[in-house]
Amino acid sequence: MFRYNVRGENIEVTAAIREYAEKKLSKLERFFDNVPEATAHVNLKVYTDKTAKVEVTIPLPYLVLRAEETSIDLYGSIDLVVDKLERQVRKYKTKINRKSREKGFAPTSSPSMIEEDLDESNGQLEIVRTKRISLKPMDSEEAVLQMNMLGHNFFIFEDSETNGTSIVYRRKDGKFGLIETNND
Repeated sequence: MFRYNVRGENIEVTAAIREYAEKKLSKLERFFDNVPEATAHVNLKVYTDKTAKVEVTIPLPYLVLRAEETSIDLYGSIDLVVDKLERQVRKYKTKINRKSREKGFAPTSSPSMIEEDLDESNGQLEIVRTKRISLKPMDSEEAVLQMNMLGHNFFIFEDSETNGTSIVYRRKDGKFGLIETNND
């Protein structure tokens, strides 16, 4: 069963809002045989232009579900996020089922997911190009400069401080993010 961490920014999270978010998100549990122990992180934001943004992140053992939606209605944003998360789960399950059938073995990467007849024709993933790159040691600032020079939205590099592989990326808000790999 999911646990819920519901937070609000510029809004008081009332019992009604909390219950609505938990009720809607609990519908995702039907996609799992034995619902994994996971905390659904729900962040509710209300902006000065009266729009409401809902962000949900659910880290699962084999998958991280994440979605965000903005609309003029907080409850509507919650509904839209749940729909988006449902589509993600269906797409993931379809991909796993397809791979397991192609390779001739039962899916092992998501043992707790319920089997379901899914339409595989929509959302088909196809890799159309493969690139090989050499990772150059640099710091994150240089990586952002390289990314901008190339006109890309992300850039992979070897972090000269940690000696690990890292990724810088451009966020929707125009700022930059950094992903550091963990080789534990």
